[in-house]
Order: sequence, then structure tokens, then C-alpha cells
Amino acid sequence: MRIEKLQPLTNQISDELLAIWEKSVRSSHHFLNENDIKYFKPLLRDQYFKAVELFAIRDDDRQIVAFMGLSDNMLEMLFVLPQKQGNGYGAALVNYAINKCNIYKVDVNEDNTKAHLFYLHMGYKVIGRDEHDSTGLPFPILHLQYDPQ
Repeated sequence: MRIEKLQPLTNQISDELLAIWEKSVRSSHHFLNENDIKYFKPLLRDQYFKAVELFAIRDDDRQIVAFMGLSDNMLEMLFVLPQKQGNGYGAALVNYAINKCNIYKVDVNEDNTKAHLFYLHMGYKVIGRDEHDSTGLPFPILHLQYDPQ
């Protein structure tokens, strides 16, 4: 499984990442409604993707199946196509973030139980909680930090 840095971020790559994000969000973020998805989608393309270092895993057909975005000290986003989940892509990206980039923190929507449990399984511990997300919307956020013990 090869992880590649997505640089430069072309329109084609942005479109591919947005499609993965939307499919993943629709399968896991049941607390978001259609208006929420429409609100976040342009933010990803116009701001969030540009604010992080993006890394991806491609399948044998060279299609992106999973990606993550890293900032200076945070795993800011991690999305895997729903039909590809459970194949180790998310774990590979998290391990890369920890072992190659020294990134130990991640925030996760509290209501995204599958992601929360995934990070706990990967060795993260909850270190804090906020009632609202970074945009001020009432989606509780859990702050987690990798704990290798």
C-alpha cells in the first residue's frame, strides 16, 4: 500500500477528493443534513484542502480510495471510500501520520461513532471535548491524542 503526497492539488484531484469526502460523509455522518453537506463542500474545495498537506492511497486502477490532510500538529481529515473501509487504508494513513510526520492529535465528531472507535482502536485517547465544531455549528467534537501505551 503506497501513500503519496498530492502535490500540486489539481482540479481533477480536488474533484476526486470531494467525491470521496461526500460518499464517506453520507455513510458515516448521519447527524449532517443536506444543507450541512452543501455548506461544507465548498469550504473543503476552497479552503480546507489548501490549508493542509494531502496524502492519498490509490487502488490498482490509480483511483484514490483514501486520503488524509495534515497540518502542523493535527490529522485534520481522514476519509476512505465506504466500499473500501475495513481494508487497512485508514490505519495505513494514521500510521504514516504518526510514524513519518510526527502527528499525534486528531479531532473527531462525537456523533461519528465509527470514526471515534477507529481512533480508540488505533491507540488514541480522548483528551478534551467541545460542544461546537470549528465553524461554531452545534456538532460536538472530541479531541484525541495518540498514546502508544
